[in-house]
Amino acid sequence: MTTNELDEFLKNSHKDLSVEDFEGKKVPCIGFEGKKFDYMLNRIAGKPLSVDTNLNILQDGLGHVFVEMFLTFSHGGINEKIVINADKNLEFFESLAKNTMLAIASVNHPEKIFMIQLPKPERTRDALRIIKDGLERKPRD
Repeated sequence: MTTNELDEFLKNSHKDLSVEDFEGKKVPCIGFEGKKFDYMLNRIAGKPLSVDTNLNILQDGLGHVFVEMFLTFSHGGINEKIVINADKNLEFFESLAKNTMLAIASVNHPEKIFMIQLPKPERTRDALRIIKDGLERKPRD
């Protein structure tokens, strides 16, 4: 990863990420601005839904790890790509691997939320292992 690529990934990393407690389980949450969230919710409301979730892990061997998360909704023509700086959001991926659930929320109205159950838990555990291995390569100061 060149310096320009690293800067671009840092600039494009999704900022509204958190880990929330839902009934005693830590669930990773992706926040979207109100209009975008409402658009998504209006397109899928009341429909049986599946969300294909793919993680593309990008690393440079120097401890910089970014994850491109692709969310493809089965209805509504919604395809989202979110870039996540794994170094700053390791807990996000740890809770994703442990609970295989993902929350999508409105940044403007946190009470608006929907949950996605990921169908292939082994993929999230494999991704977490790769992320941790990549982060361990960070040079020591």
